[in-house]
Amino acid sequence: MSNAALRPGPHEVSRIRWSEPPQAILFDLDGTLADTAGDLGGALNHLRVARGLPPMPLEELRPYASAGARGLIGVGLNIHPGHDEFETLRLGFLAAYSHCLADTTVLFDGFAEVLDAIEAAGLQWGVVTNKPHRFTLPVMDGLGLTQRAAVIVSGDTTAQAKPHPLPLLTACEQIGVAPARTLYVGDDLRDIQAAIAAGMPSAAVRWGYIGHNGDIADWGADVIAAHPRDLLGHLGL
Repeated sequence: MSNAALRPGPHEVSRIRWSEPPQAILFDLDGTLADTAGDLGGALNHLRVARGLPPMPLEELRPYASAGARGLIGVGLNIHPGHDEFETLRLGFLAAYSHCLADTTVLFDGFAEVLDAIEAAGLQWGVVTNKPHRFTLPVMDGLGLTQRAAVIVSGDTTAQAKPHPLPLLTACEQIGVAPARTLYVGDDLRDIQAAIAAGMPSAAVRWGYIGHNGDIADWGADVIAAHPRDLLGHLGL
């Protein structure tokens, strides 16, 4: 990642104006808490090789990783929802991904310390992702986080997925914390849209897979974070 990509923007020096002290922080998974691009890109390249195409470099696929099968099939094969082949390719992508869920996936740099600090401060944290639960849990297990998370809400946990606010509201209900006292952190426009609709403060992150849905400064997040450690300041830690 270039130095320019990490240069603080206008929101990065600000702080969330909490009406009451925060009690929880929820994270998107892919591209926010964990770098899953290698495994997701590997699943896409499996499809390309099967069609006689060469693998694409990971750095070309990385910006689309948060968009899952839809985004990766779109950039890697130029096939989109509504195309006759899309559903077959989507199922093939998910089947390939199921065999490499945690092969290269790791926490983004700094997050081990951030989670330790959050827990030491007595705040709850959890994950709200659009990834299906059958994939979310093995990834969380591979990271050693399943038992530490206060809540895990996957893309099929509720009747609606992000950008609908229901997954975020469900997570807050499960941990017993008001949305207004919970920070949601994500690397995709849908994350911020969901947080706004849920009445939840939000942080957009520059280290994620943000290249496919416009300028991060236009998403409407309360703050933009350049590094996971920045999140502690937004929680008053």
